[in-house]
Amino acid sequence: MNKMVKTLIVTGGKTEEDFFINFYRKNKFNYIIASDSGLRLLDKCSIIPNYIIGDFDSIDKNILDKYINNRNIEIKKLNPEKDYTDTHMAIKLAIELKSTDITIFGATGTRIDHVIANIHILKEALEKNIVCKILDNKNEIQLINKKTILEKDENYKYISLIPLTTNASGITLKGFKYPLTDATLKIGHSIGISNEQIEKTAIIDIKEGILILIKSKD
Repeated sequence: MNKMVKTLIVTGGKTEEDFFINFYRKNKFNYIIASDSGLRLLDKCSIIPNYIIGDFDSIDKNILDKYINNRNIEIKKLNPEKDYTDTHMAIKLAIELKSTDITIFGATGTRIDHVIANIHILKEALEKNIVCKILDNKNEIQLINKKTILEKDENYKYISLIPLTTNASGITLKGFKYPLTDATLKIGHSIGISNEQIEKTAIIDIKEGILILIKSKD
């Protein structure tokens, strides 16, 4: 049985501090990675990361200087003219650390281009069978490409399924208000939006393709 290795990534998007602190206190992580300006939130919450990664174009130098000489923290400075975002590089680092479970805070917010990109880069973890989720105070986002079992979570009212690939086929939903049997979800269609889990245990079966699974509170 593989060892569970849990990694927390904090990046620079919008994060509600109280929600983050509450989640952090209820969970234990093997590694904490600050992605560029995500260090600001960790510093505010007095949480020391194991790694700080980024081109450091958006983090206050005074904050970074507090950690730069800490021998227990590995600093990975990236070239600003790079092919990948700081968040993507943080995911790559988490994979290198042999993470089996990755949680990302600060990956949503007002920069819609960043939000869309952050959802897409979850694919790198998915391809390596690593559970990788984006969390904020309203949503939980992940990618799925195989049978997924959901235990009912009263914190989330709606569950939406959006195809990441052009088509996602063989979709069967059990335990939902709106079930499906061997259906195909296509890009440009909205049939998978705002479903509700009505059974204690629900099943999403998928034969081919990738779905974005979004749990929403309102």
